[in-house]
Amino acid sequence: MPNLVPIGRALISVSDKTGLLDLARALAGYGVELISTGGTSGMLRAAGLAVRDVSDVTGFPEMMDGRVKTLHPNVHGGLLALRDDDEHLVAMAAHGIEPIDLLVVNLYPFEETVAKGADHATCIENIDIGGPAMIRAAAKNHRFVTVVTDPMDYDCLLATLKANDGATTMAYRQKLALTAYAKTAAYDTAVSTWLAGEIKEPAPRYRSFAGKLAQTLRYGENPHQAAAFYVDGSRRPGVATARQWQGKELSYNNINDTDAAFELVAEFAGGAPACAIIKHANPCGVATAATLTEAYVRAYQCDQTSAFGGIVALNQVLDATTAEEIVKIFTEVVIAPDATDEARAVFAAKKNLRLLTTGALPNPKAKGLAFKQVAGGFLVQDRDAGHVVASDLKVVTKRKPTDKELADLMFAWTVAKHVKSNAIIYVKDGATVGVGAGQMSRVDSTRIAARKAQDMAEALGLAGPLTKGSVVASDAFFPFADGLITAAEAGATAIIQPGGSMRDDEVIAAADERGLAMVFTGQRHFRH
Repeated sequence: MPNLVPIGRALISVSDKTGLLDLARALAGYGVELISTGGTSGMLRAAGLAVRDVSDVTGFPEMMDGRVKTLHPNVHGGLLALRDDDEHLVAMAAHGIEPIDLLVVNLYPFEETVAKGADHATCIENIDIGGPAMIRAAAKNHRFVTVVTDPMDYDCLLATLKANDGATTMAYRQKLALTAYAKTAAYDTAVSTWLAGEIKEPAPRYRSFAGKLAQTLRYGENPHQAAAFYVDGSRRPGVATARQWQGKELSYNNINDTDAAFELVAEFAGGAPACAIIKHANPCGVATAATLTEAYVRAYQCDQTSAFGGIVALNQVLDATTAEEIVKIFTEVVIAPDATDEARAVFAAKKNLRLLTTGALPNPKAKGLAFKQVAGGFLVQDRDAGHVVASDLKVVTKRKPTDKELADLMFAWTVAKHVKSNAIIYVKDGATVGVGAGQMSRVDSTRIAARKAQDMAEALGLAGPLTKGSVVASDAFFPFADGLITAAEAGATAIIQPGGSMRDDEVIAAADERGLAMVFTGQRHFRH
């Protein structure tokens, strides 16, 4: 098996022209013959480089609006021929096929075209055929052929050529082949996912997901687990699109928790200033207020113990006053649509605090897919974009909620969507005062949330529990009345829940006995 393979002839055909001329000039400096297509050929020729049109190699002109130009034996034979196989060499000589040692191809911008909202026909025309075919051929024959599919690899290619007198190594070609196959797989994934959406097919026979490496992580959830962060090209505002202004690299858990925080606070886009504080992917405090600073303080006062070392997400531009409040305790990450220069200056003194800005909030109602691995496969579902408005609610008790209770109920229900099941959320005056998450029993979540609220009240020097006069949200129905009774004993006055239990009548009766108002949403928000 050959190790060093000199580059004598290169076929270059790229949609993304970034770095093209520098690469081509360097290759020409090594005496490499350049073959190219369409716009790439024109750009090289205009720069004064000697270039051979692919139509000269194939003997056929580019036709059908460029759909057919490289699908020819003279191209694929040059890429696929085994240089140490006598029969292949005889066939090449017999048919006038010249070897191609380097293929530089990046594909039609299909994902970018879809992202711009192009019509169906335009998207179809941006599905590359010849490019993936050549890439796969060159990658298969990486014993002899070097294949480059990303402008980010140009510098490394030139460094390799320089180190090896115009040749590439086997190890380098293998690495590029791996990238090439992953690239074409990701490209096909984008096309199939788009087409499934176009024809409204919820469960295609084959489903794939793809991403591009954004960061190799120090480790995963635990130090013995290797991990990496990939972006999927959807451009949904969040960690994947954020600018990091300061602080060390994000960890696996940082990324997971920051995403949870930002998705939650995005529920309050366009409304009053809002803050969500997250610990281990669960909110330990969420609030809205007249100012961002007040929203942060009220969120923090829900559970000061858990907030230490947490993630703070804001729905508006971070200002200096809020920044000064945040730095009073240790915080891992702060994420916001933007931050003022003064706020960034406040954070600059805290070198371990990561500040991320995204430019926008994600749309909580946007459609999308979520998937989770299980042994032997993975589960796929729509992202939970479910929402209710006040007119959707069904009052099931004798007493209707007051306007104030209704506003808090809607707030609590919004937060419940982002709390791990079984989820119980106590809310008062637009702020969480107790959160119970991830328990095996709903009544346990109710008790834990009430207990945490009691502990916080004592820490704040308050005479009574924070839950007195609060409302409660439950992400799924109460299977028994015990959870509701516990909430009432904690001081709650109104309940919001999906309804649908076989014992709904018992739960409603228990609410009526205690003078509670209760509304059903008809929608649940399990989050496992």
